[in-house]
Amino acid sequence: MSRDAWCIDSVYQDAAGKEQRVSRESLEAIRSAIGHPPKEPRSLFDEPVKVVRHGEPLVLPGPAELRLEDGTAMKVRDRLPNSVPAGYHELAPIGESTSTKLIVTPGRCHFPPGLRMWGWSAQVYATRSRSSWGIGDLADLRRLGEWAKLTGAGMVLINPLNAVLPLLPQEASPYSPSSRRYRNPLYLRIEDVPGAERIETDLRRLTADAQVLNNERTIDRDRVFQLKLDALRKLWALFGEDADFDRFQRDQGLSLDQFAVFNVLVEEHGADWRRWPSGYRHPDAVNMRRFAQEHADRVRFHKWLQWLLDRQLARAAEPTALMQDLPVGFSPHGADAWAWQDLVALDCSIGAPPDLFSNEGQNWGLPPFIPHRLRQAAYEPFIQTVRSAMRHTGGLRIDHVMGLFRLWWVPPGGTPKHGAYVRYRADDLLGIIALESQRAGAVVVGEDLGTVEEGVRARMAERDMLSYRLLWFEETAPAEYPEKALAAITTHDLPTLAGVWTGKDYELQRRSGLDSGKDNAEKLRQKMVQTSGVDPSADLETAALQIFRQLAESPSAIVMATMEAACLAAERPNMPGAEGTYPNWSLGLPLSLEEIETAAFPRSLAEILSGRNRAAETSK
Repeated sequence: MSRDAWCIDSVYQDAAGKEQRVSRESLEAIRSAIGHPPKEPRSLFDEPVKVVRHGEPLVLPGPAELRLEDGTAMKVRDRLPNSVPAGYHELAPIGESTSTKLIVTPGRCHFPPGLRMWGWSAQVYATRSRSSWGIGDLADLRRLGEWAKLTGAGMVLINPLNAVLPLLPQEASPYSPSSRRYRNPLYLRIEDVPGAERIETDLRRLTADAQVLNNERTIDRDRVFQLKLDALRKLWALFGEDADFDRFQRDQGLSLDQFAVFNVLVEEHGADWRRWPSGYRHPDAVNMRRFAQEHADRVRFHKWLQWLLDRQLARAAEPTALMQDLPVGFSPHGADAWAWQDLVALDCSIGAPPDLFSNEGQNWGLPPFIPHRLRQAAYEPFIQTVRSAMRHTGGLRIDHVMGLFRLWWVPPGGTPKHGAYVRYRADDLLGIIALESQRAGAVVVGEDLGTVEEGVRARMAERDMLSYRLLWFEETAPAEYPEKALAAITTHDLPTLAGVWTGKDYELQRRSGLDSGKDNAEKLRQKMVQTSGVDPSADLETAALQIFRQLAESPSAIVMATMEAACLAAERPNMPGAEGTYPNWSLGLPLSLEEIETAAFPRSLAEILSGRNRAAETSK
């Protein structure tokens, strides 16, 4: 491929394998957004960061002081010692004030030998109990984990829990967060907040108002936000001091400071930080310190919310390992874009070129990092993001993992089909993921659906990063899926098993103003018949169990069943392209947690999938 100094591919292969050339106008627009590319470094000591595998030879251009992550310092001459441990270190040339960040990676992600498990995939907001305040929360997630463990599951894969702007209307999509480092207070269980017993009368009233919302399938986030914020402000007024809270603030440092100040600024000046008074548009602006001091109580309140979320998430992760989900980007209006505005192309957005499923391509409205500026920051934003996503988990799913290699940039004012691929240093990013994965003990899955260029899956497998294999997309039977993979039937953007078998998904598409063609819907149903061997006239439960019997035959390390499958729900969580005509990211499950715990079908489904565990034990 033809690649220029801005890391842009001027020629690429489309989904049909046909060569496409990027227009001169698009190249110029994206180059302008990236700015001047950096000069080639004269030596290693001119680079802001160097990522190497543990034990890999590294010749140095001269003597330096090596400062290890644990504080140890040593003089090195012409090469890096093989004994340097995995971690984040620093190389400082002797006699100079500059330094290079040295990241030593183990090279491979955490992947226990012989890993073979199954789990449930859940949209936390949709998984409600009778105690919920209209939305699934972290106490519900803990309860789901306890039930999952009883069914034989070893993991629960959840949607991103990331923070959104603290305003109405509340953002519904988990994949357009304000920050990928912090979490959404809507997921707090109010009754588990310290001091809840001290507002008993108010809490009883608020709880009654909130639990009425459980009667509706569509989740009213705005009302939940109002009710929970009312309760949390009352509890904050009673909160005093806590050593663990103080420790959390110290550990989070500047990142938490900026996030909390940003939220107060949003409350004061609105959702678009680029339209705020000029003194607040940048985190390093001279007015920021005074603003933080003048609003110290509210700033501390937002830090407190994140501490509560961290504590409740840790508790939710106790019964069964959680696999968190890392979105491919963040909102241009959010805290991460504000904090890292000097490193991102705010007027561009990422998406996908035209393919068989989208003739016009896709624009996700999320700004991309500028590759050389991310390197100049020694990958610190990426490190913080990955580390946060792996906190309190046993696994991480990386949305659109191809973005570690290249991202489709849509230029300012352009349409998706006028975009181009911009390259990133994938080996560096994969190395950081491997290091954080080993430290967290988290298995990593890369969502490699859609247009995947040659070599990506091989590089993932070499680093023990699992592929993502869906029945709807695969041409082979589950028994032929690779071992280093997570196998499932569908994902949040695609039809549910029940929606395909009953034909209801196609009807929902038509009602929402979409029509992918009845032939496409029938092809998915035929795939179910051919894969499972079930009679086409079989009832839904029979068909569902039979298809999962086939999925259970997969040699893949992890097999997942959605909670929509457990509930035989025909509605999918998200229908791309149907914004405003379909309740995207806002449908509760048709069964409460209490009903799921006693229903027969989820137990039958779990019994089939648990056969994988027994087969693995027998083969040992």
